[in-house]
Amino acid sequence: MKEGKKSTAQRVVYGAFENIEKQAKKDPLEIFDQAVKNASPILEVKSRRIGGAHYQVPREVRGERRIALAFRWIIKAAHSKKGKPMAIKLANELIEASQNQGAAIKKKQDTHRMAEANRAFAHFAW
Repeated sequence: MKEGKKSTAQRVVYGAFENIEKQAKKDPLEIFDQAVKNASPILEVKSRRIGGAHYQVPREVRGERRIALAFRWIIKAAHSKKGKPMAIKLANELIEASQNQGAAIKKKQDTHRMAEANRAFAHFAW
């Protein structure tokens, strides 16, 4: 959480876990774990300036950042949906991510695709 009320965030997360239990009939922590694993990127691109030109250099993502990106993408995907309470949107996004679907997984795939496309610049990695 960057800012806001901790109690509100807890209410949303626990509400999402209750919705996951109702919808998926599975342990919400297992689904949460699987969703984070599926949404975690392995590669990302970083901009690097060399000789007046900017290159998108693919890099491996460290463990902590990998999890932080997965959380960020899942929350952002849940926020982007309209018309339902946040707990329900988060529950739906976590279920989709655990099944390798949804906006957070699409973001991960786009990041990997960009890293693959810029593989030629990997020798610029520092």
